[in-house]
Amino acid sequence: MAGTLSMTLRTRLPAGLMGAAIRAVYPRVEPELARLHSYAPRGGTAVDVGAWYGPWTRRLRRLADRVVALEPAAELAELVAEAYPDVRVVRAAASDHAGTATLHLPEGGAAVGTSSVEHGDGRPVLVPRVTVDGLELTDVRFMKIDVEGHELAVLRGAERTIRRDAPLLLVEVEERIQPVGPILALLRGWGYRPYVMPRGRWLPLDGFDLVAHQRAAVGRVRQSFARRLVAPWPRYVNLVLFKPEPRGPATREHEPREHEPRGPQARAPETR
Repeated sequence: MAGTLSMTLRTRLPAGLMGAAIRAVYPRVEPELARLHSYAPRGGTAVDVGAWYGPWTRRLRRLADRVVALEPAAELAELVAEAYPDVRVVRAAASDHAGTATLHLPEGGAAVGTSSVEHGDGRPVLVPRVTVDGLELTDVRFMKIDVEGHELAVLRGAERTIRRDAPLLLVEVEERIQPVGPILALLRGWGYRPYVMPRGRWLPLDGFDLVAHQRAAVGRVRQSFARRLVAPWPRYVNLVLFKPEPRGPATREHEPREHEPRGPQARAPETR
């Protein structure tokens, strides 16, 4: 029934209203998004890699001075740009080199499937390929990366930016799509420590078996968006927060803490 509901909404709602509805309810599906205000830095530049309909873009606008959203699917990129004219929308796939990429679009549409440059399913289209480093961003304080298995390439293409600014990173790490080891090893080598939120607070990944959890809860992935919205528990955890370790002698924090506002205060909440 939930799958039928997703299809019905997709076919009957105008794309703009569909996007607004998903942005409004998505924090119920991802508590990492619902609690974004409690751990994401204020001010500076926030980067949303794999913007989809823009639920993360929507929340990041309240915290950052500038938001840059990267989305290779043309229809989705246009929806985000129309909803948020103050956001810099890059209509391209983020990767480890510039050029072009083949993006596979889900047959059922973005509301019931995900596009990817890694997976061969779906309708193939040619899209631009860019690196985050090539965007010449400044003062990057937060970066969310959710690109269906292409996360390692995105990180490599953002190495200069990450090493320079040491932003907080929220990365999809999903064992069923790609090995988790290379991402963890890369970011540990760059001075980051990983955390997950299986419930209401961040826990060090060292004390949580992410692969075992995902294998046990993989059935949630096959459920429709509408079903996960109605019954968000039990969770399938696939977002990992990477926090830069203090540079120089400092006391190690055991959990990401709420940030004090930096720079101009957040914008007034918008209702779309």
